[in-house]
Amino acid sequence: MKSSLHLLFLLNFLFISHAQEPVQKDSITELDEVILLDSLQSATDNGIIATNIIGTKAFQNYSPVDMVSAINQISGVYILSGALNTNRITIRGVGARTLYGTDKIRLYYNDIPITNGSGFSTIEAYDLENLSSVEVIKGPKATSNGTNLGGAILLSSKQPMEESTYFRNNFTFGSYGLLKNNFVFSHSKDKLSVNFQHGYLEVDGYRENSRFKRDGILLDMDYQLTPKTNIGLLINHVDYIAQIASSISETDFKEDPKQAAYTWKSAKGYEDNNYTLTGLSIKHSFSDRFKNSSSIFYTYLDHYEPAPFEILDEYTHGFGFRTKFMGQFSLNDSALDYNFGAEMYKDEYNWDKFENLYQENNGEGSLQGDQFAKNKEYRRQFNAFGSVLIPMSDAFSAQLGLNLNKTYYDFRDQFNTVDDNKSAERDFDPILLPSLNLNYSFPKGNTLYANISRGFSNPTLEETLTPDGVINPDIAQETGINYEIGSKLFFLDNKLNLIFALYRMDIKNLLVAERIGENQYVGKNAGKTKHQGVELEAEYRWDIAPNFKIAPFISYTYNDHSFVTFVDEDKDYSGNPLTGVPEHRLNSGFQAQLNNQFYWNATHQYVGEIPLRDDNSLYSDAYNVLNSKLGYKNKLGKRLSLDVAVGINNIIDVNYAQSVLINATGFGGAEPRYYYPGNGRNFYGSLRLGYSL
Repeated sequence: MKSSLHLLFLLNFLFISHAQEPVQKDSITELDEVILLDSLQSATDNGIIATNIIGTKAFQNYSPVDMVSAINQISGVYILSGALNTNRITIRGVGARTLYGTDKIRLYYNDIPITNGSGFSTIEAYDLENLSSVEVIKGPKATSNGTNLGGAILLSSKQPMEESTYFRNNFTFGSYGLLKNNFVFSHSKDKLSVNFQHGYLEVDGYRENSRFKRDGILLDMDYQLTPKTNIGLLINHVDYIAQIASSISETDFKEDPKQAAYTWKSAKGYEDNNYTLTGLSIKHSFSDRFKNSSSIFYTYLDHYEPAPFEILDEYTHGFGFRTKFMGQFSLNDSALDYNFGAEMYKDEYNWDKFENLYQENNGEGSLQGDQFAKNKEYRRQFNAFGSVLIPMSDAFSAQLGLNLNKTYYDFRDQFNTVDDNKSAERDFDPILLPSLNLNYSFPKGNTLYANISRGFSNPTLEETLTPDGVINPDIAQETGINYEIGSKLFFLDNKLNLIFALYRMDIKNLLVAERIGENQYVGKNAGKTKHQGVELEAEYRWDIAPNFKIAPFISYTYNDHSFVTFVDEDKDYSGNPLTGVPEHRLNSGFQAQLNNQFYWNATHQYVGEIPLRDDNSLYSDAYNVLNSKLGYKNKLGKRLSLDVAVGINNIIDVNYAQSVLINATGFGGAEPRYYYPGNGRNFYGSLRLGYSL
């Protein structure tokens, strides 16, 4: 009955909701605004592949700290957030069974791969205020972006406006000791453009043992060497330390969601990270019909994490290159667009493990004891890709694409003696991943598209190792076939914008992490899953009066994801809904503006019940969260601009789980810990000043 009510609400809303304003300049941000809904023309030269792009308009609905809520406005995408440093991104249910972190998708920052050699990505290393847009490719449609089963997320940093120089500073404060400051210097003149940003964030946190502190810089430079050649430099460095409250049991969640897990509180567990991304890129036009974009890059992560069961000290060096050629040739009086290229990513992962003697440390928290593990793993991923866009007629076009992936792991045990050495290699066979996209354009910008594509996911480091710490020779890559049709429609003189997508993905060799200890898992391939669903989005632009505009929007996701065949420890879960995925999800809201100065944004998120166990014996509760933001912006003379805002999150102060842990197991008679509580009602205010030279 509850699901039917939400579907009825959706259908009614589709007739009255309306689109965000089209791309325009913002006097405060001095950047192009990006609409919320899908763009069939990808910003990354992916031809007719359907993507979702959000930017300034979506970001302005939330606090500058809340990247998660902004991305959750996209249908089909759901980020489960246990804390600012603990996020798990799922796209159409892919990645929902990952216990911690994000895998099975590919992340790019300014077209540089930032997913590590085992397939994990950390979106929390990037500051929302440094981004101009987030583009999401759902499923393995884009052969030039990795063809992972979940798809890809493309982050783009803010770029200076042409022939401009300005400073901007945004200061935010709020509940739970929130302090955030973002400073920007931007310059573009003649052949040089520079964008420098420094961000600082600290917050005590809603829960016990959840203090977070981050300091970061971003330098993005571009120089025109010749009329046909540009060279760019990117440096992104983040240093953050985050206490870990971890998940809690159902009883603790209902009685006191602010508490931390007992062992993590006792150990005063935390993680300390230093992350650096550097990239050098060059773009060259050989002619009007043949161009190239190439980059070389280096990443470094130093991670130290005292957990109750062990202390992990690790660091990772990664480097690689990416090159992409784009061109056009004529065939039978038709112009065919094509691209081809390759990317290589190699990293060296080193990790040591020590005993944590916090129980012997007189309540002072973690204390490093004897070392019991020292490991190294070399990881390599190579992707070659290409596609051709064929115009079948003035209205109908087809795009054929192909990706080739080759993955290699080399594990070295450097702690055990030679006789007990557990070192081993895992060299996966090359895998071919084709894609076919079709697009038909109707008058007035209306489009209909279809896709069939093949994707894959690599097992993570933990899944490739057995409980004895040696390479598991039987683990295989997940593979799947994606089928999708959709449309983008405009009505009422382009004031009403509708998006519709219907998809199905069949995945085999499902990777399952079986828990064998408090922090020990073993991976195995355990069956097949079926991911199918419907995604609807709508926006409407309503000019109530010459100086008063209101723009409601909505996105709805229906997930019908289930195990097709899944037998685990002689238990048959075939036919059960997929663990970790809500069946219904709804995001809605509006943006109102008066005299181009006063604005009021309000958002609503509904998340349905989530199955927490494979046998579906336990579900999380559905919840609704309401947020609102009120602000004023104006130009104070020719050079100075002002934007001041206040906001309230979780207005009705609901107790909800912003993230969940599936198939949790209790140890020593303790209750299983399934829940990561979301923040209670909280407030924030921000002051942004800009000065143009």
